[in-house]
Amino acid sequence: MPYAIQGHFDLKFQHVIDVFLAQLPQEPKVGGAALTVYHHNKKVVDVWAGVSTKEGKPWQADNMSISYSTTKGVLSTLAHILVDEGKLAYDRPIADYWPAFAQNGKHGITLRHVLTHEAGLYHLRSMIDDAREMLDWPHMLQVIETSTPVHAAGARVGYHAISFGWIVGGLIEKVTGEPLAKTLAEKITQPLQLDGCYIGVPPAELGRCVEIIGAARYKAEKSKPSKIAIWQQQLTEKALRLTGFEPNTAAEALIPKGMSRFYLDEAESLQACIPGAGGVFTARSLAKIYAAFANHGEIDGVRLLSDKTVGELVKVQNRQRGDVVPMAMHWRLGYHRVFTTWPKTPYAFGHFGYGGSGAWADPSRHLAVGFIVNTGSGSPFADLRIWKINTAIIEAVGG
Repeated sequence: MPYAIQGHFDLKFQHVIDVFLAQLPQEPKVGGAALTVYHHNKKVVDVWAGVSTKEGKPWQADNMSISYSTTKGVLSTLAHILVDEGKLAYDRPIADYWPAFAQNGKHGITLRHVLTHEAGLYHLRSMIDDAREMLDWPHMLQVIETSTPVHAAGARVGYHAISFGWIVGGLIEKVTGEPLAKTLAEKITQPLQLDGCYIGVPPAELGRCVEIIGAARYKAEKSKPSKIAIWQQQLTEKALRLTGFEPNTAAEALIPKGMSRFYLDEAESLQACIPGAGGVFTARSLAKIYAAFANHGEIDGVRLLSDKTVGELVKVQNRQRGDVVPMAMHWRLGYHRVFTTWPKTPYAFGHFGYGGSGAWADPSRHLAVGFIVNTGSGSPFADLRIWKINTAIIEAVGG
């Protein structure tokens, strides 16, 4: 069944639309997505297609989706705004702002260490006894306060897949004295007039959230892995170990105990403050945030960040492969490199998420992208769908 595209786009991006539609499930009533693109400060693509529920309800213009780790890019942006305001500094110890954070050898960890995943605090599986603890914001801040790093700050790189949110989000709350959701609204959502940008969805907005019907969750609910799937996983793990990568370390960061009984996309979780993986957005909200980066920190007359700070965001802070993911992410200050199927993107940065979402900017191309989706694979950094879409977008603006 062919999918009908909704929204609008510049005809220059017709191939992008074709690629976007090709990434949707090829069976009816099994998923949808939304895509927004800015080029030279103009919204050139704002489209959606497919379905938002298992029952086949069409995707609507105002639908938004949990975007998992794509949230980290938005949270990092909030931290950069506070740096611009002089309330935070990248290389000042977090404990200067949050004294209780200094416990158990964390007195020297800085915001830069956390934004570049060099703080050694990724081991969430060892920090908590059950994934449902993540619903309790004050409790998780205490968990972070009493945690002990697995290595010295700056010594190694390890993706803080979920713990990132409580460290950076907790720091923001300590500095502002306000709930994280309030600061997000005042510093980003309201000034940019975003139509869907939440870390903790208000009850009145839950109806706009699409259902996650991705393959990873759906199959887990319906059946056990096949013998072939188990064999493939074991073979992959053996191959990774031969390169010096330890898959169990990834589990420490990505899979807290009890995660098989806990879903981030359920109403209780969507309303909680889980800023490392629980943000809910529209594609156009994500794209507009990054469009400011593509335009020296400003969009539609609103100054989000200083041009100087945007210049810092482009710089790669480390290039080595980390302990948690088996590839070099080229971490910037809270963002990673942008993946495509072939074009080089040395000046692009953003953050992708589990299940397929992603958002990024390339100041050298004056380009910004936001993509949300409700069906997909289980990679921490999206999958090939967004890589293909990114390639088509870059081709459309001249490579």
